[in-house]
Amino acid sequence: MNSNLDLISTFENSVNEYIRKVKDITNNLLFAKVITHGCQMNEHDSEKIKWLLNKMGYKLTEDDNLANLIILNTCSVRHSAEDKVYGQLGNFKRLKEENKNLKIAVCGCMMQREESRNYVIDKFENVDIIFGTNNIWKLPELLFESYNGEKLALDIENKYSDLDNNLGANRLYSYKSYVNIMYGCNNFCTFCIVPYTRGREASRRPEDIINEIKGLVQKGSKEITLLGQNVNSYGKNLDNKISFAELLYKINDIDGIERIRFMTSHPKDISDELIYAFKDLDHLCNFLHLPVQAGSSRVLKLMNRRYTKEDYLRKIDKIKTVNPNIALSTDIMVGFPGETEEDFDQTLSLVKEVKYDTSFTFLYSMRGGTPAAKSPNQVPDKIKHDRFQRLLDILYPIQYEKNKKFLNRDVKVLVEDISKKDDTKVQGRNDEFKLVNFTGTKEDIGKIIDVKITDFNSFSLVGEKIGN
Repeated sequence: MNSNLDLISTFENSVNEYIRKVKDITNNLLFAKVITHGCQMNEHDSEKIKWLLNKMGYKLTEDDNLANLIILNTCSVRHSAEDKVYGQLGNFKRLKEENKNLKIAVCGCMMQREESRNYVIDKFENVDIIFGTNNIWKLPELLFESYNGEKLALDIENKYSDLDNNLGANRLYSYKSYVNIMYGCNNFCTFCIVPYTRGREASRRPEDIINEIKGLVQKGSKEITLLGQNVNSYGKNLDNKISFAELLYKINDIDGIERIRFMTSHPKDISDELIYAFKDLDHLCNFLHLPVQAGSSRVLKLMNRRYTKEDYLRKIDKIKTVNPNIALSTDIMVGFPGETEEDFDQTLSLVKEVKYDTSFTFLYSMRGGTPAAKSPNQVPDKIKHDRFQRLLDILYPIQYEKNKKFLNRDVKVLVEDISKKDDTKVQGRNDEFKLVNFTGTKEDIGKIIDVKITDFNSFSLVGEKIGN
């Protein structure tokens, strides 16, 4: 325990030392822009980056021309995400020519991947700083090195360190918060780059998680979303073993907490204890995201998912038995290498049987460095697009019928923003993660409001505020 405290103390001293050095150089006159790609975990990493920037005297801006520092926090899940970053870096060449004092930094999952990192180094001389997902706390030191003439300040740590969790965070919202409970992944699905960029699974200590959440709730956070590549395997690497379900029960007892969500959940690891939590825990939201990826056991084996279609459906049946009204969401990949028409028909069959409330559907795209990218049985794009449309033709009517069940019901909505389509309305999520729009003002943002549902479509609900 003392060695851990010593490590944290050393870390804090190091970060503070470089924060002071950077502030001395910048004289508190600089502006920074942070661009975030990817998942909620990347969004939370950017919250930490922004906190560090504020400590160094930077002011945050969305203006490329005003910024003295631009940080790209990248995603490596799909090739298209990387291409977008390369395009942005190309555009920044002009900015760099016009502003010789501009610093360009690239971080996140792409930089943990050696092939992508080397490509950036070779092709984009305008990049000054590179760091990864496991050493955000090194940013002040890397900035100092760059200001002192280092052509490329680079630091990549392949193994997760708990030091980043000692950073503060500029939370995007005061009323809802992301909390990392673990990092990395041990599953090695054949289509996925995450284990190669985020590393092996490492769980945070439960007491650290609880203390962080208590602090967030005290500051007004109503909804906590627990993050991990596979939250269902939380605690397995800790000396004092604790299951994810046990952690949820502890979090549910925190005074003042109103909503708990989590993602992502791997089907092979979902336990009966966790399933029953959806019946027992009053603050756990009535929503479960359980990615199936495909409905064919043969394809699931090719994906190295380590469950069959039948395994998945048995777990879904148990979940619905324990909580008949739970809203279910999933990920579905279309056109995985070797997927036949018969395989795809089994996916359609599973979708019809489960009847998901919502789904994240996408075409398989080759990801360099993964086993699936080397498969000779790539599905032609024309076939993938045809299957994708057939899948949507089944999913959307199911979602429509699911949303129809909310008509004339009263729901509680955590208001998140002004509606994107009508600035006289606000939007937020109910317990089942349904997007709800209703007449309101910016003063409603951050509040949980009672709403009566008056209309719906396949993608959202429309309602009226109950009372004043």
